Amino acid sequence: MSQVLQTGLSIPRASVGGKSGLPWWQAAFISVLLLWMYAPTLIHLVAQWWNDPNFSHGFFVPLFSAFVVWQKRSILITEQPHPSWWGLLLLAGGLGLLIVGQMGAEIFLSRSSLLIVIAGLIVLFRGWTFFRAILFPWAFLFLMIPIPAIVFNQVTFPLQLLASKVASTMLSWMGVPVLREGNIIVLPTMALEVAEACSGIRSLMSLLTLAVIYGYLMESGNSVRVLLALASIPIAVAANSFRIVGTGLLVQYWDPAKAQGFFHEFSGWLIFVISLFMLYLFHQAVRRFVAGGKQA
Repeated sequence: MSQVLQTGLSIPRASVGGKSGLPWWQAAFISVLLLWMYAPTLIHLVAQWWNDPNFSHGFFVPLFSAFVVWQKRSILITEQPHPSWWGLLLLAGGLGLLIVGQMGAEIFLSRSSLLIVIAGLIVLFRGWTFFRAILFPWAFLFLMIPIPAIVFNQVTFPLQLLASKVASTMLSWMGVPVLREGNIIVLPTMALEVAEACSGIRSLMSLLTLAVIYGYLMESGNSVRVLLALASIPIAVAANSFRIVGTGLLVQYWDPAKAQGFFHEFSGWLIFVISLFMLYLFHQAVRRFVAGGKQA
């Protein structure tokens, strides 16, 4: 039954350019058409990467996806096209998301629709086998799309509360008198507000992206790659809490003015480097555990 269905939904290869799958001029026309349709969406997306530090990692996502595709070029070139009409359903769904996103002013849907349309075109002209070969770099592109504002706000505030709670507990362990009121940490010298920028969402998004890249480059097993990506979440939260603790210690024992400005920005970069090192240590621990399990 599945063979009959697959056969019925397959496009004859000759109808889409024979062995090449799609003549170059048709591919160029489709590319220009896509650029024309999505030019405003892409321009706004790049502008958000540039202006919003929470999503500045978006510049690296398409570059890494292109690198992965380039690595697979020898396999992709020799892959025989098996076009499928299922691509039309994906294409229609992607264009529908674009229309809904533009009518409802929901930019997340408009941006996501581009990836769905690309998937539909690949399946339509090259087939499912080709799409599976580039599934990872295609799926990785979703990390370049900023999450919707409603989801962002729902995630950010709990992170603010969690970071302030962990930081106030650690400061108390270190002998610093502290009183927490929501996301406000009250010290004897001054009150520290764990603002949205200090929630850790910025380092969380960046570290998650780098964890996926690191796992792909350093590991061949998908299970370890998934573990590295998941581990980036608690690592980012813990590292951000350490940053707030460091700020509290500077305020209490040195100079409140010193804890702001340059030192505050520098601590953000330092903590992010420490997060990468923690991710590396976790990876080494997982490797030893896996190696020990194989020996046993």
